[in-house]
Amino acid sequence: MLHNARALDADWVPGDIVHRNVEKNRLRDALEPVLDGEKPQDLLIDGPSGAGKTCLARYTTERLQEQALGVETKHVDCWNHSKRFRVLLDLLDGVAPTHDIHRNTPQDEMLARLETLDRPYVVILDEVDQLEDKNLLRELWSIPEITMILIANREADILDTLDERVRSRLRGSVRVHFGRYTQDELVAILRARADAGLRPGTISSQQLEHIADAAAGNARDAIIFLRQAAQEADWDGATEITDSHIHSAIPEAKDNLRQRSLDKLTDDQRLVYDILLEHGSLMPKDVYAKYEQRADEPKTNRTVRKYLSKLDHYGLVESEGDGPSRRYHPNQARS
Repeated sequence: MLHNARALDADWVPGDIVHRNVEKNRLRDALEPVLDGEKPQDLLIDGPSGAGKTCLARYTTERLQEQALGVETKHVDCWNHSKRFRVLLDLLDGVAPTHDIHRNTPQDEMLARLETLDRPYVVILDEVDQLEDKNLLRELWSIPEITMILIANREADILDTLDERVRSRLRGSVRVHFGRYTQDELVAILRARADAGLRPGTISSQQLEHIADAAAGNARDAIIFLRQAAQEADWDGATEITDSHIHSAIPEAKDNLRQRSLDKLTDDQRLVYDILLEHGSLMPKDVYAKYEQRADEPKTNRTVRKYLSKLDHYGLVESEGDGPSRRYHPNQARS
């Protein structure tokens, strides 16, 4: 039944990106000057989870490397690698051997190695608002050969945490906003993945529509639902995906996605989530009061509100109401 299992991986970058032509053109135009030996423009990409931000950024940089000799690129997931040392290590790993770097290697030395770059280096910092040391952005921007593509759910999640010098630099970046996919767009994306990853006749259009509806505009979730359904059919030794496979796959995949998101939370974010688990529906001010009492080194009220927004983006909590009356409560079961 499986033709190319890799195509059912949410992180797989297809040979072309559909339904994002405007965004694709803006990314291409910002980076294309490097083909003529000129400095590309930095980019700030924002939009909801599963809107194709990371996929299109990686697609664009891969095409750039195909067209230009001597251009290096790197994708760093700042949610998985939020600490300064790990980000620097990932960036160095994209351009030079790192076997001699250890935990006790001075980070100034690591930064100095990046400063010796003699070729363009386009860096994608994904989930950049999770970066613990935002000063690193300013230091990276001071390196002439580095161009940055910053990705976050909301522009404010980045701008509000930076000092004025870095905010000023960021305001000069090319902004690209991604909206949620429509139902029809999601179905087309799923069809392309199914055609690339499954044998013909394995899944029907109606089944793809059901998966797209369950994903509610989130392409990453939709692809993961499809992969889980294919996996369950494969376990059964089936030659096609049945409605039963899909009905059981979706809640299972949602639970897995929820756990993966929980595993990636920082200690402070997890504490905020645990407080909601313990107390149920709370207003932000009440969440902060309880958080402040329990955190060893409490973050600011504004930061905790950003944590709540982040948890909401990833379906770990739900919110209702607006402004001061907004309340958050844990979303313990995504099925």
